[in-house]
Amino acid sequence: MYAPERQQEILRLARDGGRVDVLSLAEEFQVTAETIRRDLKALDRAGLVRRVHGGAIPAGRLDFEPDLAEREGTAADEKDRIAKAALAELPAEGTMILDAGTTVARMAAALPLEASLTVVTHSLPIAARLADHPGMQLHLIGGRVRHRTRAAVDAWALRAYGEIRADVLFVAANGFSAEHGLTTPDLAEAAVKRAAVAAARRVVLLADSSKHGQEHFARFGDLGDVDLLITDSGLSPEDATAIERGGTEVLCV
Repeated sequence: MYAPERQQEILRLARDGGRVDVLSLAEEFQVTAETIRRDLKALDRAGLVRRVHGGAIPAGRLDFEPDLAEREGTAADEKDRIAKAALAELPAEGTMILDAGTTVARMAAALPLEASLTVVTHSLPIAARLADHPGMQLHLIGGRVRHRTRAAVDAWALRAYGEIRADVLFVAANGFSAEHGLTTPDLAEAAVKRAAVAAARRVVLLADSSKHGQEHFARFGDLGDVDLLITDSGLSPEDATAIERGGTEVLCV
């Protein structure tokens, strides 16, 4: 099969299934993963698909949102390093907001037992992780729970965040860039993230490098709203420098 024929079939599979992944395509077409990556790069340049970590989605699918189980298994090593580095940003006996996100959840799971903090979160999985932590004074934000993220959204959550002021927010994003800011697929989720940003004195973004340059449907802030980005070494030095020129400190781990 010639490359254009293979790429046409890859595009059909992406449109039919909502996404494709490199390893499955390599096995199906009996070619190397690197060949598939070149195919996806060509389709991306043509504006037919959008590259995501491990594969691609059809162009225009800015509302695409993988479920929680899939996101937990993506870039696991990078997320563990980011979560560990984030522990250095904990306030001393202060207050913090933990956004809904798999990297933030890994950070919550790694919180030392001796830590003594007031924690606010709208994430059910994070609240469950911290419910028995001896040093945490846990406040769970209520609202309608989204099944994909297990996060509370809508008016109750927005009202609660409007009534607090925290030392630091650890926030997640599905996409981030200097051009398009911080984005996520769901408008209700974006509204809660925006409210959490407004409720914190300091904002720390935890996001692996595959999310850089990604653009999703709902925008909840500028990259300049972030004081510190903690990401992995997959972010190029040039991209890190460009982000820091906008006023955001970058830590690659």
